[in-house]
Amino acid sequence: MAFFTHDGCQLHYEDYGHGTPLLLVHGLGSSTLDWESQIPVLSPLYRVIVIDLRGHGRSDKPDEHYSIAGFAEDVAALIEHLQLGTVHLVGISMGGMIGFQLGVDRPELLRSLTIVNSGPEVKAKSFADCVQIAKRWSLSRLLSLETIAKGLGKLLFPKPEQVELRLKIERRWPRNDKRAYLSSLDAIIGWGVRAQISKITCPTLVVSGDRDYTPVANKQAYVDEMVNARLVVIEDSRHATPMDQPEAFNQQLLQFLTELDGTSQPVNPPMKKTRKQKP
Repeated sequence: MAFFTHDGCQLHYEDYGHGTPLLLVHGLGSSTLDWESQIPVLSPLYRVIVIDLRGHGRSDKPDEHYSIAGFAEDVAALIEHLQLGTVHLVGISMGGMIGFQLGVDRPELLRSLTIVNSGPEVKAKSFADCVQIAKRWSLSRLLSLETIAKGLGKLLFPKPEQVELRLKIERRWPRNDKRAYLSSLDAIIGWGVRAQISKITCPTLVVSGDRDYTPVANKQAYVDEMVNARLVVIEDSRHATPMDQPEAFNQQLLQFLTELDGTSQPVNPPMKKTRKQKP
């Protein structure tokens, strides 16, 4: 456990292993704990760094307006604080948005980018989109974190055999600071850098669960707008792919990184079937 300070905010991070730096960035309402199925697999091969974004986990939760650009500046500050040079960055959901923002604002920091169940904008394109965004915004304010946790656990992990994953969400989500959580949600709504993603030239892997909130076709559409990106679809997975299909996710990530770095992968048990889509 370690901390550093950026822009008056003390930020928590953890540092494992040695070698090429691999930085993992969690999503809204989550923390470093969400990478518990990745760290033991990745750290024998890479220097794995996980961060609690401001307003999350063990990091400070300043009473201020949060933004995706601000989160990206915190991540850039950590890279510079640790003198990492360029990093492989993996971001899920809001963490993927931060990855896109960093790719646009600070491309010199990225060796590669892996985007998990995310996109380069959160903007209403239709009346139905407006309704969904307004519903999420309103319910997040009306419901308690405990109630949100129970609903989210059932949505992400609906199978009877996923009871332990549901319980993790139900235990962890209420630990959030409600004000910081809402400020982070506000940072997402209306954000976007899609018009600029053609500037991102580092190798990019986009990972989508086949049952994620947003259709695979939406991800393929923005992958087609990027100059060096490809899409991989993991079957029988929803929004929390690193948690509900950790073996398949780890395999796809390591395959991508191995192509770039030439590192040797550890021997893993047989992986569940995945479906690749060419960009």
